[in-house]
Amino acid sequence: MESEQLVSARTLERSVLHGPVFTQEPSDSVFPLNSDDSRVFINCKAKGNPPPSYRWKFNGVDIDKDFDYSLMEGNLLINRPDATRHGGTYQCIASNSLGTVLSREAKVQFAYLQNFSNKPRSAVSVREGQAVVLLCGPPPHSGGTVTYSWIFNGHSNPLQQDNRRFVSQKTGNLYIAKVEASDVGNYTCLCKCWVHCSKNIAFKFAPPPPANFTAVMGEYEPKIEVQFGDNIHVGKGSSVKLECFALGNPVPVITWRRADGNPFPGKIKINSSNGVLEIPYFRPEDAGVYECVAENSRGRNVARGHLVFHDAYMSIEADLFWECRASGKPKPSYRWLKNGKLLALEVRGETMCGKLAIYNLDLMDSGMYQCLAENERGVIYASAELKVVASPPDFSKSPVKKSTLVQIGGEAVIECHPHASPRATISWRKGGDYLKDSRRQMIMEDGSLRLTNVSRSDGGRYTCVAQNPFGTSSSSGSLVVKESTKIVVPPLNMDATVGESIVLPCEVSRDPSLTKMLPVVCWQDSAGDLMIRNVQLKHAGKYVCMVHTVVDSVSAAADLIVRGPPGPPEGLTVEKVTDTTAQLSWASGPENHSPVTAYVVQARTPYSVGWQAVKTVPDSVPGQMLHATAVDLNPWVYYEFRVVAINSVGVGEPSVPSRALRTRAAVPQVAPTNVSGGGGNRGELVIVWEPVPEEQQNGEGFGYVVAFRPIGTTTWIQTVVASPDASRYTYKNDSIPPLTPFEVKVGVYNNIGEGPQSSVTTVYSAEEEPSMAPSRVWVRTLSASEIEVYWEPVPWKTNGGRILGYEVLFWEAGEQESEAERVRVADTTATISALKGSTTYIVAVKARNSAGAGPQSAPVNVTTKKPPPSQPPGNVEWNLTNSKIFLNWEHVKALENESEVTGYKVSQQCNGHTLSETACRKLEPNPATQGSRLEGEGTHPGGAPLRCKQDLRIRPTREEAQAKPAVPSHTHTLQVIGITQAISLNNGRKPEHLEETQVNTGRKKFNPICETRDQCCPLCVTDGCIMLGASVGPPGFSFLQRNHCELLY
Repeated sequence: MESEQLVSARTLERSVLHGPVFTQEPSDSVFPLNSDDSRVFINCKAKGNPPPSYRWKFNGVDIDKDFDYSLMEGNLLINRPDATRHGGTYQCIASNSLGTVLSREAKVQFAYLQNFSNKPRSAVSVREGQAVVLLCGPPPHSGGTVTYSWIFNGHSNPLQQDNRRFVSQKTGNLYIAKVEASDVGNYTCLCKCWVHCSKNIAFKFAPPPPANFTAVMGEYEPKIEVQFGDNIHVGKGSSVKLECFALGNPVPVITWRRADGNPFPGKIKINSSNGVLEIPYFRPEDAGVYECVAENSRGRNVARGHLVFHDAYMSIEADLFWECRASGKPKPSYRWLKNGKLLALEVRGETMCGKLAIYNLDLMDSGMYQCLAENERGVIYASAELKVVASPPDFSKSPVKKSTLVQIGGEAVIECHPHASPRATISWRKGGDYLKDSRRQMIMEDGSLRLTNVSRSDGGRYTCVAQNPFGTSSSSGSLVVKESTKIVVPPLNMDATVGESIVLPCEVSRDPSLTKMLPVVCWQDSAGDLMIRNVQLKHAGKYVCMVHTVVDSVSAAADLIVRGPPGPPEGLTVEKVTDTTAQLSWASGPENHSPVTAYVVQARTPYSVGWQAVKTVPDSVPGQMLHATAVDLNPWVYYEFRVVAINSVGVGEPSVPSRALRTRAAVPQVAPTNVSGGGGNRGELVIVWEPVPEEQQNGEGFGYVVAFRPIGTTTWIQTVVASPDASRYTYKNDSIPPLTPFEVKVGVYNNIGEGPQSSVTTVYSAEEEPSMAPSRVWVRTLSASEIEVYWEPVPWKTNGGRILGYEVLFWEAGEQESEAERVRVADTTATISALKGSTTYIVAVKARNSAGAGPQSAPVNVTTKKPPPSQPPGNVEWNLTNSKIFLNWEHVKALENESEVTGYKVSQQCNGHTLSETACRKLEPNPATQGSRLEGEGTHPGGAPLRCKQDLRIRPTREEAQAKPAVPSHTHTLQVIGITQAISLNNGRKPEHLEETQVNTGRKKFNPICETRDQCCPLCVTDGCIMLGASVGPPGFSFLQRNHCELLY
């Protein structure tokens, strides 16, 4: 059923006769001429019954079908398009027997870019610092968007623009504000034409003009070379770019501003070189006078242009003024078109030099207007639509403000801006009475009502009445009069000192009816009172308390003077520099409202740590004196000076330092210190001293004069040491007896003369090596790795020198003496460790002094003891019955080169607590295991049964020697260590760290903890008795200090 209805509707539609209606109309288009397709389609389609026929108009003239034009249905096909013959305005006309319709007009442009001329360009010669303009001279082009850039010396990347170089996108010219040496080279202008903002039509290169310069040009003020027009009409929503660039030396700085002082909105863009200002989406509020300011140290210049908002809607009876401006060579001529036809104005308008004026507009003036600018190189179009409107006054979009607040004595403006075409005549009434202009009230040119010196009686309801030929309308609002706002306690001028805190008051009274509209109090420079904590010099200035309400604004100002330390002195000069003095003069700096009381002169040298105050004449430089003499300077030293001012507030900032100046040279004034000596080889006298610092050498050619003589003689022996860094002199004479005393002194000199000498001191000549060997050398073995050596001292009086110590030599038997190791000691005994066990060593001793070592003693042989057992007790077993522990282990059998095992040692600790009681437990041999058995019961010091984690260690012993700990075989970890004669533990000597092994079963765990004797209580097993504590044991026995055995049960 629905299908049948649809077919019926379509049949009815086809059978109903109607005129043509456009379904597709032509639109403005830009076509590239050098595209692969040599045809252009302009679309047009209409429906009608009967079907319509089509014809086209070009620039208002009917198109005849020929080889250039053909129709495909309603579409117009342009064959082999040419910019000159085919660019213009096209309109499609659809007709049938019922009528004819015209489409909207479409502007068709053809984008092209011809080649640059091949004519060579001559070189450009300029002076360094001069400005230069390189002309691009673009070839003929039309349509699309043309952009310009420049290539320097054939580089692949375009020349970068900055504040010194600018490329105009209007002319393509390159502007260089100030030529530098790096600018010399070849320049190429690159012209690009873009269609639809993406397609690149062509790249055209101009022949490169080389640039060079000869001389240098001086500075001059900016000259604005690129600027914009005086009046520029801009349509709503369009984008406008203003170019501005100046030439000058130094390079001018470009800034932009509005003549009315309003800030730029955020949408405005200024490029990186400041040469282009762009305003996108132009709105009425963007209209106004824009200024480009070019400034350098030589002056400033300003370029101005008025941006006029172009509104497509204009009121009937208004006057229209449009301007069209194009650039080109030769200068273009202008024509104006309306709806594609040449505009023919009668008495109501005129066209001249691109300007269009139409007076007393009427509705028939509405339409599409085009400005056509042309010269022999091409044609360009600019289009705008004009809509002439006629309407009665209307307040719907801009009614009179419902309520206007004003303070007594103030001024009020009640605005009235109805929309009306033509402009309405405005009158005002209060209540029912119309108002007339007077001294206190007047109707302004824009229709607003202005009231001055307002009083209470001016309050009430006001009505704006608007009238034009098409009707009358009105809108009303109220004027509310309020008491004026006052600052009753204004801020007062104040003085403050740096670091203080101050309060600037600002108390306000207002109309009591403004309770819901509290005044806003703010300070211009930094609400109510203003507090400044820790005042600084930067806080000085004028402070304005500004009070704003919805009715009015008032302000009061006060000056804050801040007293602070003085500013840095200025203009410091240093003159008349001698070897120890320099004359300084300066100018006073800012006093900061507190007079300068004194100046301090400071100096810095390459040898000083920072700035130091120097002595001056006078000693204290008063504040009114602006010169002083620095004294007590070191000769031949570079000095920098600065001056610091002081006032009652404090010490100010220092002046700028002077340049470094060197004082004159002088005779040295400082003698070497710490003169001493001695030592060296036989027949030598060694003299040493502390060198004089470089800053006290006072000149070039600095050196030392060394003088000496044997005590008891009168003639000084002198020698010169020319190095300023020398600190030692050695006098050689084989006839000098050892340890001969000399009187010694050291003086200084430089190229100016000789300086002082040090005080005389006594220095001994070198001694000779000891001639006697130590006697009665004997050695005893302490352990497998340690021996002790003793000898009788050598009396030094029988030699030519003193005995400073001894040198012990030892080496293994069978080795060469040259391989001997040496130990130096100051006493007559030495302990040598880290030896091999069961090894024979040869030991000898020498006496030594500063001259060397004497003869060695007769060698003595000694053999170290055997090492302790290397095997730990094995198969350690234990059993717990009530509070008793039974331990079993295998005997340790010493190897052939090890000491025999004489006993075992077992130590214990409980939860970090040392057991206080000492007990002896029998060691019962276990024939079945060829081992031993230990039975023990532990308690806390308080007597309670011991329930804790215990750590037990078992060591085989013999005369305090010890072996490795036992490796347990059961769940509880026990360490059994064999002790032999090889290692003595007397006097608490610590043994090597013991190996430990941990085995866990159930609740039983072993962990090493104890480190000291107080923490552990050893169980010493010897002669079948277990002894607990330190008070029992065989002679010479002491306990291990790294023992820990922990038993958990």
